[in-house]
Amino acid sequence: MSPKRALSSVRTTTRRALCGGFAGIAAAALLALAPATAAAAYPEKPVRLVVPYPPGGATDVIGRIIAQRLTAALGQQVVVDNRGGAGGNIGADAVAKAPKDGYTVLMGAITSHSTMATLEKGKLPYDLLKDLTAVQIVGYVPLVFVVNPKVPASTFNELVAYAKANPGKLSYASSGAGAPQRMAAELFRKQVGVDMLHVPYKGSGPAMTDLVGGQVDMMAETVPASLQLIRAGKLRAIGTTTPQRIPMLADVPTVAEAGGAPWKDFEVVSNFGVLVPTGTPVEVINTLNTAIAKIMQDPAAREQMLEQGVYANQPQTPAQAGERLRQEVQRWNKVITEAGIKSDT
Repeated sequence: MSPKRALSSVRTTTRRALCGGFAGIAAAALLALAPATAAAAYPEKPVRLVVPYPPGGATDVIGRIIAQRLTAALGQQVVVDNRGGAGGNIGADAVAKAPKDGYTVLMGAITSHSTMATLEKGKLPYDLLKDLTAVQIVGYVPLVFVVNPKVPASTFNELVAYAKANPGKLSYASSGAGAPQRMAAELFRKQVGVDMLHVPYKGSGPAMTDLVGGQVDMMAETVPASLQLIRAGKLRAIGTTTPQRIPMLADVPTVAEAGGAPWKDFEVVSNFGVLVPTGTPVEVINTLNTAIAKIMQDPAAREQMLEQGVYANQPQTPAQAGERLRQEVQRWNKVITEAGIKSDT
């Protein structure tokens, strides 16, 4: 080979090596950027927001407000999917077992799921703290004791007196065995010291229907689910389960206020939050967390929630939301254990 041809061959080989090297570097750079690009693109299709109760209850009301506003915030349709049954466990389990991609999200009734974690320990097909990750604790809802108008009690003390005078006769509904509505009624029963009949339902909607119809006598229900029925005179409000009176039921005293010293520590609220399957990418969780935080801080959204009896929380980080979830589980574990509450009674 002549010196000239040899030099040309060397130059060609060098160019090929350099091109190959640059191509490799470019490919590596694209691979490195791929996860960030995929995360930044979320969501690329509609998101399913599972409400683990039938339509009509507080979880459904809150879920629809969040879904509507998330649709605008994320630029993709957020569709509410009511998957009721088993005290919220069917819907929660469906999300726990869903793909970990952020396209199946739970509008969780945090208090209910926390009580069921104790009541059904060892029986549930999912583990609340292991299989689901909290994104945001959106808000809380106060409860109010309501009775069918046929019950001869117009005040909280009259209801207590009636329960004591008629042991075993007063029936109370709940939206599920582990619902906060049931926990409030159980604490009432324990405080009064009489037997009462618990009638569990698969959600607040069916429970309220039977309460209005007179098939059951009383219930501790969330304000969003009962407010219109109270205003229409179909139910009678007896007392709220909050430390202070609430604006939408300003003329209804709190249990602590009406019952006096023996009831001074009586407080039950229902917390609600958004959860995803554990293992969902951090970038997706952060996207949802940020979008929901903006909703919670929007005065118009907060007012929309308050009109339905929902008090929006201050936004938290995912880590703070997870800690709130753990605290809720611990609190109700203590209540259930000390009161001897069972899931099947």
